[in-house]
Amino acid sequence: MYLFVCLSMGYFLLQWCDERFDFQATFLQCLAKHVPNIYSAEMDPLVEKQEEMVQAAILYPLECYLFGEDPDIFLEKLQQSGTSQLCGKVFKGGETTYSCRDCAVDPTCVLCIDCFQNSIHKNHRYKMHSSTGGGFCDCGDTEAWKAGPLCTKHEPGASSSPKEVRILLEDFVGQVFPSVIKYIVDMLIWEEDKELPVELTIREKVDSYYCVLFNDEHHSYDHVIYSLQRALGCELGEAQLHTTAIDKEGRRAVKAGHYASCQEAKEEIKRHSENVSQRPLHVEVLHADVMAHQKFALRLGSWLNKLMSYSSDFRQIFCQICLKEEAGSEKPCFISKLMLWDARLHKGARKVLHELIFSSFFMEMEYKKLFAVEFVKYYKALQKEYISDDHDRVLSVTALSVQMFTVPTLVCTQNVITTITETLLEVLPEYLDKNDKFNFQGYSQDKLNRVYAVIYDLRYVLVSKPTVWTDRLRERFLEGFVSFLRILTCMQGMEEIKRQIGQHIEVDPDWEAAIAIQMQLKNILLMFQEWCACDEELLLRSYRECHKAVMRCSTNGRSREKTVFHLCGHTLESRPYRVSADPVSIHLPLSRTLAGLKLLKPLEEFQVELLVEYPLRCLVLVAQVAAEMWRRNGLSLISQVFYYQDVKCREEMYDKDIIMLQIGASLMDPNQFLLLILQRYELADAFKKIKPTKDQDLIKQYNVLIEEMLQILIYVVGERYVPGISNVTKEDVIMREIIHLLCIEPMAHSAITKSLPENENNETGLENVIDKVATFKKPGVSGHGVYELKDECLKEFNMFFYHYTKTQHSKAEHTQKKRRKQENRDEALPPPPPPDFSPAFSNVVRILNCDVMMHILRTLLQRAVELETHLWTEAMIQMVLHLLSLGLLEEKQQLQKSPEEEVTFDFYHKATRMGSSALNAVNVLMLLEKLKRVPQLEAQKDTVNWILQMFDMVKRLREKSSLATIGATSSSEATKGDESSQDKEKAERKRKAEAARLHRQKIMAQMSALQRNFIETHKLLYENTLEVQGKDDAIMEEESISSAIDYSRIALGPKRGLSVTEKEVLTCILCQEEQEVKLESAAMVLSACVQKSTALTQNRSRILELSGDTLDPLFMHPDLPCGTHTGSCGHVMHAACWQKYFEAMQLNFRQRLHVEQIFDLENGEYLCPLCKSLCNTVIPIVPLQAQKINSEDAEAVSQILSLARWLEIVTVRISGYNKQNLPPFTNKGMGNSALEFHSILSFGVQSSAKYSSSIKEMLILFATTIYRVGLKVAPNEADSRIPMMTWSTCAFTIQCIENLLETEGKPLFGSLQNRQHSGLKALVQFAAAQRTTSPQVLIQKHLIRLLGVLLPNFKGEDTPSLLEVDMFHVLVGAVLSFPSLYWEDAVDLQPSSVSSAYNHLYLFHLTTLAHIMQIIISSLPFYHCFSQDIPGWLVWDCVKKGIMPYLRCAALFFHYLLGVSPPEELLQVSEEGQFKALCSYLSLPTNLFLLFHEYWDTVNPLLQRWCADPVVLSCLKGKSIAIRYPRKRNHLIELPEDYSCLLNQASQFRCPRSSDDEQKHPVLCLFCGAMLCSQNTCCQELVNGEELGACTSHALQCGAGVCMFLKIRECKVVLIEGKTRGCLYPAPYLDEYGETDPGLKRGNPLHLCQERYRKLHLLWQQHCIIEEIARSQETNQIFFGFNWQLL
Repeated sequence: MYLFVCLSMGYFLLQWCDERFDFQATFLQCLAKHVPNIYSAEMDPLVEKQEEMVQAAILYPLECYLFGEDPDIFLEKLQQSGTSQLCGKVFKGGETTYSCRDCAVDPTCVLCIDCFQNSIHKNHRYKMHSSTGGGFCDCGDTEAWKAGPLCTKHEPGASSSPKEVRILLEDFVGQVFPSVIKYIVDMLIWEEDKELPVELTIREKVDSYYCVLFNDEHHSYDHVIYSLQRALGCELGEAQLHTTAIDKEGRRAVKAGHYASCQEAKEEIKRHSENVSQRPLHVEVLHADVMAHQKFALRLGSWLNKLMSYSSDFRQIFCQICLKEEAGSEKPCFISKLMLWDARLHKGARKVLHELIFSSFFMEMEYKKLFAVEFVKYYKALQKEYISDDHDRVLSVTALSVQMFTVPTLVCTQNVITTITETLLEVLPEYLDKNDKFNFQGYSQDKLNRVYAVIYDLRYVLVSKPTVWTDRLRERFLEGFVSFLRILTCMQGMEEIKRQIGQHIEVDPDWEAAIAIQMQLKNILLMFQEWCACDEELLLRSYRECHKAVMRCSTNGRSREKTVFHLCGHTLESRPYRVSADPVSIHLPLSRTLAGLKLLKPLEEFQVELLVEYPLRCLVLVAQVAAEMWRRNGLSLISQVFYYQDVKCREEMYDKDIIMLQIGASLMDPNQFLLLILQRYELADAFKKIKPTKDQDLIKQYNVLIEEMLQILIYVVGERYVPGISNVTKEDVIMREIIHLLCIEPMAHSAITKSLPENENNETGLENVIDKVATFKKPGVSGHGVYELKDECLKEFNMFFYHYTKTQHSKAEHTQKKRRKQENRDEALPPPPPPDFSPAFSNVVRILNCDVMMHILRTLLQRAVELETHLWTEAMIQMVLHLLSLGLLEEKQQLQKSPEEEVTFDFYHKATRMGSSALNAVNVLMLLEKLKRVPQLEAQKDTVNWILQMFDMVKRLREKSSLATIGATSSSEATKGDESSQDKEKAERKRKAEAARLHRQKIMAQMSALQRNFIETHKLLYENTLEVQGKDDAIMEEESISSAIDYSRIALGPKRGLSVTEKEVLTCILCQEEQEVKLESAAMVLSACVQKSTALTQNRSRILELSGDTLDPLFMHPDLPCGTHTGSCGHVMHAACWQKYFEAMQLNFRQRLHVEQIFDLENGEYLCPLCKSLCNTVIPIVPLQAQKINSEDAEAVSQILSLARWLEIVTVRISGYNKQNLPPFTNKGMGNSALEFHSILSFGVQSSAKYSSSIKEMLILFATTIYRVGLKVAPNEADSRIPMMTWSTCAFTIQCIENLLETEGKPLFGSLQNRQHSGLKALVQFAAAQRTTSPQVLIQKHLIRLLGVLLPNFKGEDTPSLLEVDMFHVLVGAVLSFPSLYWEDAVDLQPSSVSSAYNHLYLFHLTTLAHIMQIIISSLPFYHCFSQDIPGWLVWDCVKKGIMPYLRCAALFFHYLLGVSPPEELLQVSEEGQFKALCSYLSLPTNLFLLFHEYWDTVNPLLQRWCADPVVLSCLKGKSIAIRYPRKRNHLIELPEDYSCLLNQASQFRCPRSSDDEQKHPVLCLFCGAMLCSQNTCCQELVNGEELGACTSHALQCGAGVCMFLKIRECKVVLIEGKTRGCLYPAPYLDEYGETDPGLKRGNPLHLCQERYRKLHLLWQQHCIIEEIARSQETNQIFFGFNWQLL
């Protein structure tokens, strides 16, 4: 076949080079001949072979014809001639993008990681995010950047081809490209499934078809797999293969054969898929030739894509051909055809099409504009297709809109705004009701999400405001604005609701869609207003259009007659309307847009009441909801009210309604305005003389409504921090927002950002002002940094800040009062002086001193004074006082700025005027004086005093005649007044404090007198008590002195010190009963967790055995590849209590099958009842048996029992045991064989400890758990390896603790946590006691094997070399098993204290000598630079450093085994002192080589035989390398300081098992640094018959199932344990505000926090990862957890 293809290639190459031929016909003839043959096996395609044939038969001849020479040489020339200054990289999903906050024109302007790293923006304020896919790197686009548009890689250069090359290209490319492009377009939009175009049909049609399954977003993976298995009868693996390919490419041939069989398969698939989903799968039957040509068309598209990356000329020719329309035809051009067909293309075809557009049109700015014209021309059709499609937006051609609509020059030349708004109007009519208002009840969330994409396009268009306005641009914008107003008209008053009375609403109406659209439109509305503000004429015309639209909406329903409302001599005529009875809507975008435009240009207004009406209704609705009048309307209304005031919506909802009320207040008569407010709040009766009802619920409603109304009045008068309302800037507004947020509590940067509204560029303006008002406090090891308000900004606090929620208001008030109390100041919180209203709004203040306002204030104060408790509340009075404060501040400010005769604001005069002519009439001032005496208002006393002082101050200001005098005296008198009041307050507080001190003094004196009286009365008894106490102290002192003299801090040998034992009384955490720990008592246990660990491994490449069925755990390799660690939380229980607790947990969780279990009960896991740590066993608490050594006996024994003699005795004893049980040992040079078998007993024995049955049961239970977990096998109490595992976990746990203490720089003793101390003590005593539960013969066998490493005459076939064992494990095993040599058939014996002392000493000395040899031998290959003898100082230095970890571990082991106190030096951190103290404690000479000298006769033969071992000889000859000592301390891998480096590393990662270029989810193992491909089927592995993800399978080898990963693209740490458990943990990377950024949502630059990373390291080294996972899962319990197995 291949030979045929090559011959054909030569033929066609000759034919194509013939000038007389028709290229298109020849080209199609070639394709018709070869394509069906090449792509003939679609069911099981050989991709590499197909590509090879395509290159040989078609592409290579085509390139040769196109270039006229070898394609590789020609393309190399083109590449050298220059590159485009546009990057053009298309982002894959998950790829990191960067945006410069300083230089980007808008947030959509992004850079790829390479361009960012080589640009000036790296040193600017930047953000980084994960791309959703389909984006485009904007490097080189001058319209996207204010500065630095080019990185160093894309700096300007020659980007066009040489002239002669261009001429050649124009000639040949002009022939080739049209044919190629036409073929691609024709095949991609080909609709005939069974036939090909005539020109591609050259052979007889064969009955060969494919049943092709297409991708959709309705069916899940499992649905597709199920349908394929049922319909085709295929295996699970094949169905999964098909499904993966369909998801990736968009379609897949799932069956090949005759037409009938394929049609049958199609129907079967559709039928089975309908069973699991509402709609069937999309299946087609395609002819094999059609399938082949469509696949090759995509390959040609990829080929064109590659060519266009070489030359701008290629791109330009391609664009010209694609945009060329047929003369006299109305058919669209090639590119438009493809765009219009986009929604019907499968995923793979769409990707190729989009890549072609990116690599051609978007790389040439001129053609990008022409493409935009085509795109806008068909925009409506494209969006409609997208909305009815089911694929993600990233796969739709409409997603390209962001690339064009964010370019200002493109937007200005096209009428894009009108096109987009008209598209919206055409796609939304289905949601219109009979009144032409939107109603989204029963909407489709997916469909509406697609409509949001159109709204987003409008946002892209408006993000860049024009700098120059032309008449044409004005007209186009106004046309678009009017079109947009039509959308707002449909929203004005939409989804009206009516108060439910009587019965509760049955079903909550859908409200989310309307609020979601409001959120989408928020920034668009603001941007429209900003565009209008750019041009005076445009603003005027826009305002008029908006006003017309509002009036049209407001004229509906105005037929009712007006009603008349009288109060205080004022009358209001208005149309009857009650929010509580009539329909009302929270959606008023038209009114709010008008309010925004009104702020930009104050104009004369008519029918103000009508404009105010609808926003006022909205605010009344909020008040009535707060009064619980609408509770029968369900949660939907509460949710709408929440969002109405929430930061996401309030700018264009709540805030604009307040502004509209302020507009009304500025233009209406103040009394009329307040009457309208009272009437709409339905409070007309509440302020008349008519006695209100006695119905308590109604009174409560009235009170809440009055509070809400007063609050709105405070906002109308006091909220002036809005540009246009007063002379403030946007920075002032943001500063005030931040001040009030920080008045609640110190807050993190992200929390402040979330509480501030974002602009169109997703910026809040926080960074520009935060340093002016707050100071940053850095975080510790946990938590985050917070901002604290500067003291000088506290004066700006306004208790009734209009963006406070009720909770925030209470919290802020409490915080500020508490602060003032701590500062010894009064608790008054008056409002800060507000800025002056702008001239257009200056009349707003008139409502403060109008008659109706005074009537309201007087009425409420009078009710409080008269103690009509049911008619007022403290909150109400607080607001009244606030309004009085605002009025007085306003008058004071005006009087200080202008002469008294020019000030018309007469609040003081109105407040001091009598309310009526009645005899009992009072004014506000008199009521305030009475208010101070109301006990319920004690908390408001300071505020009342402040207001009275303000009244006095304003009075004095009124009495002054000249402005200068006013300015000088008022300030001084105010100061004096303030000072005098403050002095009075301080004096009062001082007086109270002194009185309290004297009272305490008096009480203490009385107590002393009573005490003296008692002593005098019982003098004799008291003296006797003191005398006895004195004697006891003296005796104790003498004993302590004597014990100090006898005391010896040596753990080994005849001089061993006393065991420090004390009575141990523990409390059970379950039953709270105390019990002394004794051998004969019921067992008490510690909760514990046994786990496998690789924390100390020296070789992570070593493959761990996942199952320990055949593993021999007696010897630990020096690599420490994997150990068994035992940890405890230190909490004590009775064994019986624990068993009951565990059984109860088992019963409880069996009944809760629907909840994901945090722990595995089958494997004995449970949570500690007290601290909720994960445990899987318990450690029995065995008391330490104190043993005292008789110094005379020890001295006598020392004369006889030398090391040589001890070895002889041990050898004879073992030989005696082995006459029957074990193979005989040859006694080679070990002395007198005539020594008696029982001579080992002559140096002292004692009876073994007798344990209670309860303790024995727990010893067996714990030992079995260690065996089961450590070897990953089923429990077996009779297994011979149980004692081995016991000794191994004891040794390994001690090594882990020593390693941790050294890493943290802590002393060996005295610095352990209580849980570590208790756990280690219990573990060592358990390991010593466990021997008694096993057959002593078995223990002897293990001991002999251990001694075989040290004593070659005991060496067996399976005894490892000296260099192949960890000597500390040998020491622990030998010491704990040695008492088995004292076992006799008739009696159970153990060595006496003296015997034990010598046994421990000689075993330790032997292992120490062996370890010294290990150190020296393993170091020799590294000293090859010394040609002769190695210097002695170097050997000593090597030995001293290498042996330290071993000595430290031995000290810990013997301390917890024997209870001998360590020297003081080991309680401190001192390297030199530590070594001497260790040697002293362990009975070693400080010069360790003296050991060899002391025991030379005995050790010399041992040394010779150790070194004769083949493994040792190999190392000595330099043929192999052994583990060097000290072993390296493991740390987590080194991470870069800048997180961008990690992202760069991830961007270069390519999955080793996948050939496609799809972006993966790279994760970094923090143990070993391996980069893995997470959550992808390509890297799943089959382990013991189970499918495991890359991370899970890696963890089994790297961390024995426990591991720590960093998800790079999401900036999250993942902790996993086993196959079923894991959790997320904060990454150690923080932004400049001390916060993590999971998911890179905020996008701030991140830097490594060493303290956080150290915390992660300790989590690993302390073996707390499992504990952290369990706690996290318990905190975040979910019904359907994450499948950690496939991570």
